[in-house]
Amino acid sequence: MEIIESLEEIPVQNPQAEDFSYSDLTWTKFGTTEHHDEVALIPYARVEEFIIGECSNPECPTRFHIERGRKRSRGSLREYKPDEYLEYRLYWCSFGPENYGEGGGVLPSRKYRLNTRNRAARPQSMRGCTCHFVVKRLYARPSLALLVYNERRHVNKAGFVCHGPLDRDAIGPGAKKIPYICNEIQQQTMSMIYLGIPEENVLEKHIEGIQRYCGSDATVDTLASQYVHKLGMIIKRSTHELDLDDQASIKIWAERNKKSIFSYQESSETDQFMLGIQTEWQLQQFVRFGHCSLVAADSTFGIKRLKYPLCTLLVFDSRHHALPVAWIISRSNLKSDVEKWMKILLQRAQSVEPGFRINGFIIDDAAMEIDPIRDTFRCPILFSLWRIRRSWLRNVVKKCDTIEVQRELFKCLGEVVYSIWDGVDTSKALERLTLDFSDQTAFMHYFTSTWLPKIGMWLSTIKSLPLASQEACGAIEAYHVKLKVKLFDDTHLNALQRVDWLVHKLTTELHSSYWLDRYADESDSFQNVKEEYIASTSWHRASEIPDSAVILDSNNTVVAKVRSQRDTNVARVVWNPGSEFAFCDCAWSLQGNLCKHVIKVNTMCENREGYGDSMSLRSFKEKLTSVKMKPMDDSIALDISMALTLQMFDQIKQLVKLSGTDDISNIVNDLPVKWGCKKGRTTVGIPASIAAFTKKRSQKRKR
Repeated sequence: MEIIESLEEIPVQNPQAEDFSYSDLTWTKFGTTEHHDEVALIPYARVEEFIIGECSNPECPTRFHIERGRKRSRGSLREYKPDEYLEYRLYWCSFGPENYGEGGGVLPSRKYRLNTRNRAARPQSMRGCTCHFVVKRLYARPSLALLVYNERRHVNKAGFVCHGPLDRDAIGPGAKKIPYICNEIQQQTMSMIYLGIPEENVLEKHIEGIQRYCGSDATVDTLASQYVHKLGMIIKRSTHELDLDDQASIKIWAERNKKSIFSYQESSETDQFMLGIQTEWQLQQFVRFGHCSLVAADSTFGIKRLKYPLCTLLVFDSRHHALPVAWIISRSNLKSDVEKWMKILLQRAQSVEPGFRINGFIIDDAAMEIDPIRDTFRCPILFSLWRIRRSWLRNVVKKCDTIEVQRELFKCLGEVVYSIWDGVDTSKALERLTLDFSDQTAFMHYFTSTWLPKIGMWLSTIKSLPLASQEACGAIEAYHVKLKVKLFDDTHLNALQRVDWLVHKLTTELHSSYWLDRYADESDSFQNVKEEYIASTSWHRASEIPDSAVILDSNNTVVAKVRSQRDTNVARVVWNPGSEFAFCDCAWSLQGNLCKHVIKVNTMCENREGYGDSMSLRSFKEKLTSVKMKPMDDSIALDISMALTLQMFDQIKQLVKLSGTDDISNIVNDLPVKWGCKKGRTTVGIPASIAAFTKKRSQKRKR
């Protein structure tokens, strides 16, 4: 094959097949006689289809993950070569590159070996495969991608096939007929067992997964049955108590699961206990759905019943459902402790995606420290009303007898919150509340003892921060309800004061539940699981209610009705429509939850006469008004506000232009050129810590 030194001479290939692989392309040797690689040029938009085709290799079925990635901004280079990258991704076969377990010893080449020390990990998939390739999005031509295949064969360093049907040693006896079980099938089987699915159904799905890589075979069925039965017995016999002492037990667990821990601090006289958990899968979801998006916190779960409160960081997936990506178990709210685990979490994400950042952080507790969030993530902070709404509604229903009193009291509580925008004195609104409902002694005792001392702090936070939407509130509440069901069942009430039990429940049942939900949705399998997952939020259930089922009376804006889809003779009554503090008489709402009827009615009330704006919209208008009214004179403050406004306007205009175009190259060519100094260009894409480390090493060698 002739070696080509100019990238312009390599033709762009666009195969007609939906998914294509290495064999569908014509590869060219690019470089010099001393150093050259096999390369091919394809449209950047078809990179995902190439990766799917490579994963479907019948000889070595696998998946590729991003081992390393870099990005450059357009215009950051003054001079550049034709093969310089705008985006760089190194894809590596998921069966490599290591072949070592937690203990440091080489794993035996057996398919059904179980890692009894850490069953949540997947050391069996580390087979030492060296197959990897690079995808470069060209700096000079962003619409094209340069594929560079460094190692085509799925072999280890010794040159032997290390996974797939051609690997004779990967699965023990019968290796010629049975392929190596991939991590996806392992995790699927474990998740189904943890969720209590019958063994017959688990075995059926397990065999279906294996048969995707090989045909039906009696030996496959026999070994798969043994594997599922053995794995099920080990999981059922496993216990959270690794030691009678809870502190010693959690220390043993932390030593065995170092890959799933990003922060661990034992309790002492000076430091409080802190444990941060994030599995490899959660880290992937954090980078995937958290980058340039929102992150939310369910911050004080189990503060009364658990030994240590649980804080969960959530991202919103492709269906805008809340997905847990990290758990922090600690009672410490000190700024130093919070900032410590937040920075470690950000560093983990940036080690996978160097340009990782979030666009907003949603909190649900007015007492939560916001300075560490601003210092670490450098993003806007939003406030969610779901916690205060849920707490008030649950106690209103629990402590008041008649539904008439319940809806009037809940409406009056909403007026207390609305008073911060209506210009009404909050103290007068609270005084009216206590006078009008003085006969409701049970609720007023709860309100005056629990909320009255801190109501000023909460209202101040609500007014100072932008408010999150009802969709985000509903998604966070749905996670909270699911977590409560998983943890607070009657069979484990005696274990609530043990941290090892909490960790065990989170990393097994809850983690498996969300993994299976995402897998069912993305692979279009497990239809029952997928349907339950899609309908798990009130926002989605509200979207299925037709507009014709909502009855709004323009003459009576105090009440609205929603006809049931199952029985048209039944209608749910929603009082105070258009407000976050609307009250519905359905069973789900009476448990303190944000129901689908309230969301649907509030959506219908938008932009209608007679109904007020939602709190999130009022908060947004308040922020715009405050920005507009701030510079009162012809001062520097006016110049700064004008500059920030124009910058935000340009960004919005570029986003609108980007979303409405089919060819990104047209937009990239119109971007202004950014000139940079020579020193900055030489280290572009290299983190400052690495650059400084390299400089120190070179100086030491010179000495």
